[in-house]
Amino acid sequence: MKAIVRYKYGGPDVLQLREIEKPVIKDDQVLVRVRAASINLGDWHFMRGRPYIIRMMGYGLLKPKLKSSVPGGDLAGRVEAVGKNVTEFHPGDEVFGMSIRTFAEYVAVKDVGLVPKPANVTFEQAAAVPVAAITALQGLRDKGEIRPGREVLINGASGGVGTFGVQIAKALGAHVTGVCRTRNLDMVRSIGADKVIDYTQEDFTASGHRYDLILDVAGNHPWSECRRALTRDGILVLTGQSGRKEHSVLPFIKVAVVGPFLRHRVRTFIAKRDKKDLNILREFLETGKIRPVIDGTYPLGEAAEAMRYVQEEHARGKVVLTVARA
Repeated sequence: MKAIVRYKYGGPDVLQLREIEKPVIKDDQVLVRVRAASINLGDWHFMRGRPYIIRMMGYGLLKPKLKSSVPGGDLAGRVEAVGKNVTEFHPGDEVFGMSIRTFAEYVAVKDVGLVPKPANVTFEQAAAVPVAAITALQGLRDKGEIRPGREVLINGASGGVGTFGVQIAKALGAHVTGVCRTRNLDMVRSIGADKVIDYTQEDFTASGHRYDLILDVAGNHPWSECRRALTRDGILVLTGQSGRKEHSVLPFIKVAVVGPFLRHRVRTFIAKRDKKDLNILREFLETGKIRPVIDGTYPLGEAAEAMRYVQEEHARGKVVLTVARA
């Protein structure tokens, strides 16, 4: 089968389309013929091997290990075969979910990482959802303790996690303010933000307005500044870092150590694959409570160009790789 591989760390040019062996599924796995996969910021970090702690997590110190040579975490496609312990899915079912090595024609996915694809969305739309939307959901609900009527600010509202954050916060009953650049103001309004702030014209941390919850995706303000924009019992949830700090994990270590002792609670987290949450997202898609914002689609063989666009052009929403039908 064809897949995108990288045999060394570096920029987008290390991504190559190659022929590799088709995966063999285990008893608890599903073989999916991939129709679409989307790019997440984590794919960029794993491609470059930075911050360096990534290499210490088993991905390879000097070069990627063979098992992690294929990037990708999101997918949508059609079931090709199922392991003997899988009862929910059958060949021909349309599915989407989270896995590893998804920038390929076929992927072996654990049953817990898949849910049925709603009929009212395309494979490309479904593939844009899992990692970004589950990050927004878990950040707002579990770490941010969101409640109906709360004042919520999404910093980085035009990106992958941010666009889902705006919509999920609205679906959960919050009053939502989105922070983005000038060219994205109308788009962020169109997905449900009650108010938008152009960060090139206004600094939300210095405006004097207070929020019950800030989901900081952009990471372009020190968290000590973000705390100024919180109510007395407000919560700051950090999900990412700006490009200026992408090689450092020190801010997150600091939050983990100091955060629990602050009056304004500061939290960070790594999203977890959860079938219940994937089903919540499936229901949101079916009912129209969320709709993926897709900036562009690229064929699988142009993954390097797609990755470059994500980083250099600050993509609105998600960028999706399409895989040709067999």
